[in-house]
Amino acid sequence: MEEKYKVKVNGSMEFEFTREQIETLDLQENTGGPGHVLHNHRSFATGLQKSDFLDRSYTVKVNSAPYEVKIFNELDLLIEDMGLSLAAAQVINDIKAPMPGMILDVQVKAGDEVKEGDYLLVLEAMKMENTLTAPRDGVVKTVTVKKGQTVDKNQLLIEME
Repeated sequence: MEEKYKVKVNGSMEFEFTREQIETLDLQENTGGPGHVLHNHRSFATGLQKSDFLDRSYTVKVNSAPYEVKIFNELDLLIEDMGLSLAAAQVINDIKAPMPGMILDVQVKAGDEVKEGDYLLVLEAMKMENTLTAPRDGVVKTVTVKKGQTVDKNQLLIEME
């Protein structure tokens, strides 16, 4: 089975390569200067401007034009095909009341940095105390409720950045 890669350039252009195609690429590295890629009897001056190895994203300069390049391996492609892409996950910015009740305690204020799972506030509903926690790491943008206030279901309680 051939090892495949997908490359997304500037967030819009997509190219697919096999390992064999990558290994046969005619690339000449120069010490201290740009490299050269030969393609269809043409030479392209290349250089790496910025790299994020863990995210597999790079800024590559080709003939003095910068390109944002993101590399996807076979596992990334399989996850994407299954519809399980992490990039598709929705970022939660608004914390809303899951049910009507009364705010017993607010443990954060605007500007506070929170980690996923940190306690934000306590909501009493049907004689039970419910502690609402941060759904992700972030910064509290606004707190729209205060201690003792009654809230309706789906009322905005906290906004995060």
